[in-house]
Amino acid sequence: MSKANPPKQAQAKTQALFEKAEQLAAEFAATAVERDRRGGTAKSERDSLRQSGLLNLIIPAEYGGHGLDWHDTLQIVRIISRADSSLGHLFGFQHLLLATLRLFGDQWPHYYRETVKNSWFWGNTLNPLDTRAKISADGQDWLVQGTKSFCSGATDSDHLIVSALTEAGGKLVIAAIPSDRPGIRIHSDWDNMGQRQTDSGTVDFHGVRIYDHEILRQPGPLGSVFATLRPLIAQLVLINIYLGIGEGALAEAIGYTRSQSRAWFLSGVESATRDPYVLKKYGEFWVDLNAAALATDYAASLLDAAWRQENALTEAERGSVAIASATAKVLATRAGLDVTQRLFEVTGARATSAKAGFDRHWRNLRTHSLHDPVDYKLRDLGEWVLNAKAPTPSFYS
Repeated sequence: MSKANPPKQAQAKTQALFEKAEQLAAEFAATAVERDRRGGTAKSERDSLRQSGLLNLIIPAEYGGHGLDWHDTLQIVRIISRADSSLGHLFGFQHLLLATLRLFGDQWPHYYRETVKNSWFWGNTLNPLDTRAKISADGQDWLVQGTKSFCSGATDSDHLIVSALTEAGGKLVIAAIPSDRPGIRIHSDWDNMGQRQTDSGTVDFHGVRIYDHEILRQPGPLGSVFATLRPLIAQLVLINIYLGIGEGALAEAIGYTRSQSRAWFLSGVESATRDPYVLKKYGEFWVDLNAAALATDYAASLLDAAWRQENALTEAERGSVAIASATAKVLATRAGLDVTQRLFEVTGARATSAKAGFDRHWRNLRTHSLHDPVDYKLRDLGEWVLNAKAPTPSFYS
């Protein structure tokens, strides 16, 4: 066997994963408008993701996964988000939660193997800004009592990442537990205007037992420079969702303008595709989304370099990823909001029909982007530009 064969085989495998993602995205897109109206749990689509094997993208091959890097994994998050940003959200969070296991606890090899073996879909009940869940010692184990909000993907999940504060001292504790553990009650109370199938409602914990071996304590939450990559992975997951929404909205608008839109009677042209103002706006959409994509892919490449460093990662290297991610976040948010609200200017009045469902793109992006205000990313960038100070690691920076 020649030395060139393994890289070719790896490329072929990666290409097959991208093709699978595109196939699933096409299936998801066909029902996205109807499911957005319905809300609730996208059970069938979640099962399709389970069966596809794409839930294991970031898990190394030696643990049974596909061993993709973050750049390719996030590209696939973007592909799914173009078709349906709720599913892109759930899919992206799967890999964020797998990264949480890798970065916060030394049990990750076990959880990676079991995720592959059992096709586990992970759910999120971490939300560090919601401090209502408390954890207390119960002999050798622990009990959690309280509530968590914005628990994306908890419904129909197999395992949860949960956080709670210690009763004494308010220390943040994070653990990995089965979703069907006695005492967990997952509510179907997510009723926001966007991201309607992310199941981002509340979860109650009624004396839920957490065994000591389930707590992620080595190095624990943000317990090392390497562990502080977790919020930057979270940022890049969100950025690729936002970018996917913008790109998906643009693609749908293009199809509609070409097939349905009429030229304005004063334009002097026979087709909307020849209207100079329509062409100008499509040019603007392209420039802004393309700039955001280039910045996003650059940030992902820096993340991959930092990820490979593991515990040798320096604060300066981590800071470079943070600055690149914040830059991409601003660009993707601005470009996505612009195209999703202005696409009607290039499609026309008939595109406001509920049947077209174009409004969902803006609703989805607006709903998601408010959970992490872009103004604070601009503040961080200003600190960097003016004072050469990189963002301080937190769960949002």
